[in-house]
Amino acid sequence: MTAPAPLPGAGPDALEGLKVLDASTLFAGPLAATLLGDHGAEVIKIEHPRGDPARTHGVQRDGVGLWWKMLARNKKSVTLVLSTPRGQELFRELAADADVVIENFRPGTLERWGLGWEELSARNPRLVLARVTGFGQFGPYASRPGFGTLAEAMSGFAAITGEPDGPPTLPPFGLADGVAALTTAFGIMTALRARESTGRGQVLDMAIIEPLLHLLGPQIIGYDQLGVLQPRTGNRSTNNAPRNTYRCADGRWVAVSTSAQSIAERVMRLVGAPELIDEPWFASGASRAEHVEELDAAVGSWIAERDRDEVVEAFEKAEAAVAPIYTAADVLEDPQYAALGSIVRIEDEELGPIRFQNVPFRLSATPGRVRSSGPRLGRDTAEVLGRYGVDAAELERLRAEGVV
Repeated sequence: MTAPAPLPGAGPDALEGLKVLDASTLFAGPLAATLLGDHGAEVIKIEHPRGDPARTHGVQRDGVGLWWKMLARNKKSVTLVLSTPRGQELFRELAADADVVIENFRPGTLERWGLGWEELSARNPRLVLARVTGFGQFGPYASRPGFGTLAEAMSGFAAITGEPDGPPTLPPFGLADGVAALTTAFGIMTALRARESTGRGQVLDMAIIEPLLHLLGPQIIGYDQLGVLQPRTGNRSTNNAPRNTYRCADGRWVAVSTSAQSIAERVMRLVGAPELIDEPWFASGASRAEHVEELDAAVGSWIAERDRDEVVEAFEKAEAAVAPIYTAADVLEDPQYAALGSIVRIEDEELGPIRFQNVPFRLSATPGRVRSSGPRLGRDTAEVLGRYGVDAAELERLRAEGVV
């Protein structure tokens, strides 16, 4: 089955006509804005003239940040110093004409600049203000600096991640920020839907410590009701077995999952250990997990004798669940990702042709698209501020004064 083509006569992008001011930095807030931009919203990135710190995060080519090119796609870059009176005045004008403002300053910062909810909503009652911070807008930790790493620690994620005899383990990428970004985008769309009924916007208070906590499933209720704390189990699971990563004969790796009972039975038949299926403890995932050493030995020894491609082919024929452990290089060569269009190639104004992740889901009528990669710093300042009466002479003066 191929991906559905857009319906004949499909209309504009789903969020075309929506105006978003992205005044946030680094990852959670900006990525939420990116998701809106993927579907046609006009996203105006408000940056200090120094530039968003994300511009210099991660690997660079010829001094150009590569992460930025993906994170800031489909955005316009406007430089504006919000701590200056003229910068504040211009921001109020921009917000008066916007549907959404996304910010991640410490609580109280916008209020100190005269850009808080009271001021912005007074001029634009339909505005949705998304406030993305580590700990939320109130509470004993609200004023602390907050990053995704702290959320990965405090949510309980790190405590259950890693080997049993090893330390709590943090992810090597912005997991909490990414989850918070997806949740923020959903919260914004919920607020916009509510606006259709009420005619008024509202404040979205997103604490980065919360979305990842939500995804950790039954940990809270398990402790509340049974006093159970989930231990670190490496790549194994406390809910089923076999579930692990296994090394193949050619040195490559695969991951196996047996969340369904029928899959677990197919795996054991495939690896030549059907007798284990008749054991009383094999009848449930939890009891299988208690015999993980025996199951892992059977699966691991069978896989260790075969190259990865042979293992994957055999599992597929047996209708058992397996996946190769990929690097980014493997992703770019994989036919399933190619069929889905998961990677997009685009012409960048600084780097030429580049590839990165595409819109992360497909809508049949309004599929969304990557129209441009992350812009040069301040590329769109003249165009955007020109809408609000800032001519070339004033723009030059504002640059000289350090406002833009």
